[in-house]
Amino acid sequence: MRLAELSERSGVAIATIKYYLREGLLPPGRRVSATTADYDEGHLRRLRLVRAMIQVGQVPVANVRKVLGHVDDESLGRTIRLGAALWALPREPEPADGRGEDEDEATAAARAEVDRLLQALGWSTAREVGELSPVHRSLVAAVATLMRLGYPWDATLMAPYAQLMHQAAVRDLDFVETHPSEAEQVETAVAATILFRPVLNALHRLAQEEESARRYGLE
Repeated sequence: MRLAELSERSGVAIATIKYYLREGLLPPGRRVSATTADYDEGHLRRLRLVRAMIQVGQVPVANVRKVLGHVDDESLGRTIRLGAALWALPREPEPADGRGEDEDEATAAARAEVDRLLQALGWSTAREVGELSPVHRSLVAAVATLMRLGYPWDATLMAPYAQLMHQAAVRDLDFVETHPSEAEQVETAVAATILFRPVLNALHRLAQEEESARRYGLE
């Protein structure tokens, strides 16, 4: 397809597509003349991913470029490739650990509870990677904050939630594996991480509302 058709099918303005091409977020098309290039379904898929990251995920262009670098790195195994791409996505700010003896104790206690949780679940990879993972660090910091606020959030309380999240992860990867190539699978996983989050959050809130009404009525 030509640039005009790519713009029409994607809903992205031609000027924006040209900007993405200049920034290296979209690979160049197949040159057919000095001023014309052809684009294919891969360009359309990549363009949708870039728009999802920038528009929905509010990911800065520099971070998008970094994520896509991992997506396209065929030297990495699938697990490392996927993990590196997801780690490069911006995350919610980690809660501050604070200062002083109480805060240090809370962080140490949270780290111990997270480790106990991972051990009980048999999540050996997550446990081995540990604090090299920004997601692991975020979890420890969030649990530490809960503890400081007087909520005894420990491995026992977290386990049922973690098991539900594992079921969600299984469904995520089942969906990802419906795509034929590794590059498409990693692209889909990145897009799903951004696009599914508001869906899951909304479903969680709706489920809470429904359960509250069932338990306590509507009055």
